[in-house]
Amino acid sequence: MKKIVLASSSPRRKELFSKLGVPFEVVPSDFNEVLDPKISPRELAMKLALGKARAVTYKFPDAIIIGADTIVADEEGVLGKPKTPEEAGAMLRRLSGKTHSVFTGFTVMDSKTKKTVSDVCESKVTFKTLDPAEIEKYIVTGEPLEMAGAYAIQSGAKDLIEKYEGDYNNIVGLPLMLLRHALKLFGIDIVK
Repeated sequence: MKKIVLASSSPRRKELFSKLGVPFEVVPSDFNEVLDPKISPRELAMKLALGKARAVTYKFPDAIIIGADTIVADEEGVLGKPKTPEEAGAMLRRLSGKTHSVFTGFTVMDSKTKKTVSDVCESKVTFKTLDPAEIEKYIVTGEPLEMAGAYAIQSGAKDLIEKYEGDYNNIVGLPLMLLRHALKLFGIDIVK
């Protein structure tokens, strides 16, 4: 089997991918992520995933490269990764009491043959109506910083969320069922 490379610096993606039970190597991509407001969140997730995969292919002339990117968006547009507690607070107030979408795009690419398969998964997340104290308590944990949409469903934010619809792993950062199907197209059959 060809070497499999996960082009990501996300510890969440690494943890999710390890559940597939295949050997892989993690190589962070140096692709410059630009959140282009002119394209849809779905297209943006796929474009960034493809860029991340391509940016790693030159290091591996004969490997399967996987890039992924998660985009959080509501009716107003894309919520990126907050850089400050104030930005995180503004995002959490924006999400409070509302439903938004989480898109994770991924690309599987054979660096030798250039065969490429890309897909995107959408899940919906509904936040409880949050009071200022709940928002502040979550922000001081530091977790919202550098997280798309200013939250992590798998840890501290689980108490802020009323419900979700769709693939939970997608919300964390990697839709394993769709990825499993894509890997089969490259001769990698995962039985787990």
